Amino acid sequence: MKIAVTYDNGNIFQHFGRTDFFKVYQVEDDQIVSSEVIGSNGVGHGALAGLLADQDVDVLICGGIGGGAQAALQEAGVELCAGAQGDADQAVEAYLKGELVSTGANCDHHHGEGHSCGSHEEGHSCGSGCGGHEEGHSCGDSCGGGCGSQPAFTGRNVGKTCRTHYRGTFNDGTQFDSSYDRGEPLEFVCGAGQMIRGFDAAVADMEVGQEVDVHLMPEDAYGMPDPAAVFTVEIAKLPGSEDLEAGQQVYLTNQYGQPFPVKVAAKGETTITFDANHEMAGKELNFHIELVEVK
Repeated sequence: MKIAVTYDNGNIFQHFGRTDFFKVYQVEDDQIVSSEVIGSNGVGHGALAGLLADQDVDVLICGGIGGGAQAALQEAGVELCAGAQGDADQAVEAYLKGELVSTGANCDHHHGEGHSCGSHEEGHSCGSGCGGHEEGHSCGDSCGGGCGSQPAFTGRNVGKTCRTHYRGTFNDGTQFDSSYDRGEPLEFVCGAGQMIRGFDAAVADMEVGQEVDVHLMPEDAYGMPDPAAVFTVEIAKLPGSEDLEAGQQVYLTNQYGQPFPVKVAAKGETTITFDANHEMAGKELNFHIELVEVK
């Protein structure tokens, strides 16, 4: 089984007919076994349906999509799950668990009302499904919200699959991530929006075997915190939230049943405040990068 997601900066691109990239996941026994990013070649929505069919894609996960494109996908035999947003990998995992609900051709993408808490399974509390970085995901990988659109890079490695070792540190020297410690280089397509902007740009013109040190301001990393991503809800309207504590990380679901990570910023007697900003938002980051292979 193959699942394709409209893709940009690690997130779900919100306009099917304008997407430049798809991330295609190979799935076996409801588990992701591999993934790759492919270009759309700038074709229109009708041809995009054919492109997905040629790739033997069974399911498309996307944000906004029109009725004409929906019909083209149906004719091509591609199942549609529309109205998705946020992290592409998490959306596919949610789909495989039966937790991703399609909105059809017309949808909006606001969090606002309709929050629920926890992992969607009956009896689970707000605290289930929480945690920081998921296993195997690196801080350098998959740009979170607030990074902005991916710029057009130039360089010898743009469009090629690169494998890099790296070590990430804060300005005080504290290490927050390292592929060296995991013993496996990080693999990504340079310039495809899979990486945070500054990391991608640093690798764009490196030579195999070269090592560089880069200092990234927030604008080239995970962006600045967005005040609109901090919101307060009444505890009585969010079952399970009474058990949460400030500083805890959990997943909420939006009105479409799609999960997104938040941190408990504050908790009062009757209300609780969540922060949906990426945990690295507003931080300056340093990376030592070694280009291991280009293919």
